[in-house]
Amino acid sequence: TANSIMSLPALVCVRSMVNGRQVLVRINDRGPFAKNRIIDLSRAAADLLGMLGLGIKQVVLTLPTSKPASCGQ
Repeated sequence: TANSIMSLPALVCVRSMVNGRQVLVRINDRGPFAKNRIIDLSRAAADLLGMLGLGIKQVVLTLPTSKPASCGQ
């Protein structure tokens, strides 16, 4: 997973604006390198979000809510 402004490595919760699903991802790369994108997801993260094959979709990034890191439901 790539993001251009977060410190590396970083954990963020990604929530799909399409279906509300959430997944915790580790940002481990710089990017994305395309304009108007805030994050590039791995295939596994996109699958968990139900976004495979959907192309570019809106998501919300938040910081994990607890330690150990987890996304609020």
